[in-house]
Formats: sequence, structure tokens, C-alpha cells
Amino acid sequence: MAPNAEDRRPLALGITGASGAPYWVRFVEVAVRAGVELHVAASGNVDTVCRAELGDDFETCLERAIERSGVGDDGAKRVRVFDKRDYHSPMASGSARYAGMVILPCSMGTMARIAHGTSDDLISRAADVALKERRKLVLVPRETPLSLVHLETMSKVTRAGAVVLPAMPGFYHRPESIDDLVDFVVQRIADQLDLDVELTRRWGQRGR
Repeated sequence: MAPNAEDRRPLALGITGASGAPYWVRFVEVAVRAGVELHVAASGNVDTVCRAELGDDFETCLERAIERSGVGDDGAKRVRVFDKRDYHSPMASGSARYAGMVILPCSMGTMARIAHGTSDDLISRAADVALKERRKLVLVPRETPLSLVHLETMSKVTRAGAVVLPAMPGFYHRPESIDDLVDFVVQRIADQLDLDVELTRRWGQRGR
């Protein structure tokens, strides 16, 4: 049974510069609404992707996601943003207690560094910590087609204990908008991290 939001440990959220900004924005909104504390680290070119895909910089997109959570001033209190070089962040140490981590989206370069234990920023270091502490680590790549290098990297991180969850929306819930497609993927991420949210109709479920 999922723990109460008040009892939850924080979740770590890594955001790389891969395409897929709508996914992390929606995830922040959903997680904050669910009462989760998020510790966020973003890579250097996230601003560029946010401007290309959402029309605003990273900070503005994050603020908008928190505002859309609908929890008022409490929303901002539930999100802590750390610089990608801030190795004093709790995420950088196994002594800090976390419920898990998701990298959303996860670039193939970041995944490769995780696979080989060669962390070079807070995101890959936090992922390294999650693996060594045997915590849930969800990696969400959005890349196609996949080379053999990519596939072997995915296999390696999976054997190390990570969950590779490609941003591949389904269609059995009969999506009517891009938001519906985004929600399908975010729901699967939320399920992996044991968040009590219902965004889409599940297979065999009536209604919605």
C-alpha cells in the first residue's frame, strides 16, 4: 500500500536536454498535487529545449507547472531546485533518504554515463547513488530510431537495477489531444514511483 503523502520521502527529478519537455512539466504538476516533495536538477541545455517545445525558459515552465498543481503557496515549498554542479545537494549522497528518482527525459548520453558509472554532474551522480542504494530509478528516453549502442546501454542499466521506460504513449485509452498522450506516459512513470494518481483510463477499466 502506498504511503501517505505526509510520510513520503522526497523524489529526485533529473531533467536533461533531450526532447520531451511536456513530460516533465506534467509530472511536476501531478507530483506536487499529490503532495510529493521534489528535488530537481536540470542539465545546461534544458532552457533551449523548453523554449523550442514550450515557448518559455526552464524557470518559467517550472513555475507554471507548480501553479497548475492547484495547491497554492504550498506548491513552491514542495519543489527544490539544485544546480547541476551542486554536489552538496542531498541527491549526491546515499546518506540522504529518497523514495526514488526519475530522469525525464533521459538523454542517451546521460544513460550511457549512468551505465558506465562515469557521473559528471548532479543528475548522473544522483542516478549512481540510486543504483548503489537499490532505490527505484526510472529512466525515460525519447529517442528514435535506436542504435545498437543505445540498446546495449538500455540493457546494461536494466541489469544494474534501473527501469527503462521509453516515452511511448499507447492508444487504447483513445487519446483526443497531445495532453492525453503525455498523460499516458506520465501515468506509467507515476505508477513506477508509487504515486497515487489517475490520469488515464487503464486497460479493462470502464468509463473515463
